[in-house]
Amino acid sequence: MIDFCMKRIPQVLRAACYELRAISGRFNAWLETRGSKLAACLIVCAFFAAAGGRLLAEDPETTIKVDVKLVNVFVTVTDASGSPVANLQKENFLLKEDGKEQKIAIFSRESALPLSIALAVDTSLSTRKDLPLELISARKFAHAIVRPQDGLAVYKFSEEVSLMVPFTSDLKKIDAGIERERNGAATALYDAVYLGSNALSRRQGRKVMVVITDGGDTMSQVNYKEALRAAQEAEAIIYSIIIVPIEADAGRDTGGEHALIQISSDTGGKYYYAKSLAQLDEAFQKISDELRTQYLLAYYPSQRYSNSDFRQLKVDLMNAPAGGAYQSHYRAGYYTHKGTF
Repeated sequence: MIDFCMKRIPQVLRAACYELRAISGRFNAWLETRGSKLAACLIVCAFFAAAGGRLLAEDPETTIKVDVKLVNVFVTVTDASGSPVANLQKENFLLKEDGKEQKIAIFSRESALPLSIALAVDTSLSTRKDLPLELISARKFAHAIVRPQDGLAVYKFSEEVSLMVPFTSDLKKIDAGIERERNGAATALYDAVYLGSNALSRRQGRKVMVVITDGGDTMSQVNYKEALRAAQEAEAIIYSIIIVPIEADAGRDTGGEHALIQISSDTGGKYYYAKSLAQLDEAFQKISDELRTQYLLAYYPSQRYSNSDFRQLKVDLMNAPAGGAYQSHYRAGYYTHKGTF
C-alpha cells in the first residue's frame, strides 16, 4: 500500500515514506485484508500533515509563502453639516494602498458589529475644576452607546494610568468605576493611549478609544510616536475631547492639543473642543452617532512595491449621492510588523 502512494507524492517527501514503511508492517496487513488503497493514502497524508512542515523547511525551494492578511478599514463619512452619511454603497468607495487601487473583498455597514471602547479620563490637577462635569457626561455616553454585545473599559490617568473597570457591558460596574475617579497630579497622556491601545488589540470587532483631557502630557514613559503606533497596530480609532475652560489661558498646552488632533486624524477618529457640560454632551453624542454609521472596507493587499513597514491608505468617494461636500475619515495606514518598545 505504501508503494502505491509512493508513486503519487513529490520527490522531496519520499524520504518520509521510507521512514513510514519501516514501521508500517502490521498496518499494511490490516489494510490488505480490506483491500483499501484509499485508506493507505489517507494514513500517509496524515503522516505528511505532521511532518510536512519539517520536510519543507529542509528544502526551501519547495516552500510557498502566501500573504493572506485581510486589512480592515473602517470609514466614517459626514456631510457638509458634519452629520454621518449612512446610505453609501460599495461602488461609492475607491480604496488604495501606497497609491495602488485595491479590490474591496468585504463591504458592510458596521452598526451591528461588537464595539470595544476604552474610555480614558484625565484626572490630573489641571482638570480638577471640570472633572465632575466630565464624569457626568461620560456616564451619559456609556448609557447611550453600550449594548449587550459591546464592552467598555474605564481608565483614569494622572501621574500614572489606572484601569478602573475592565471591558464590560454592565452599566452598574461602569457607573461605579466612573464614580471612583479622583484627581491626581501630573499627566501621563501618551501612556494612557499606549496602554488602552494594547488592551484593545486583544479585542474583536470595532475598537475605539475616547480620551477626555486638557491636552497636555507631562510624564509619560512612552512618547508620541510610540503611542500613535500602538493605536495604529491595534486598529483603534481615537476620539479626543479636549477640555478648554478659557481659550486664551496662558497655561494652555496647544502643542499637546495638536498632538491629540493628529493622533485622532491618523487613526480615523476626530477631535472636539468642549468648554461646558452641554458641549461635552454634544461631543459624546456626535461620537455615538458616527459609531452607529461606520462602513467596513476590507481587502487582501495586492502585490506590494514598497519595502516600507508602513502601508499608506487612501479612500476616495466616487459618484456619491447629492447632498453637498462629503468628508471621509479613516486610518492613515497600517504596520506590517509589530513594533518593539
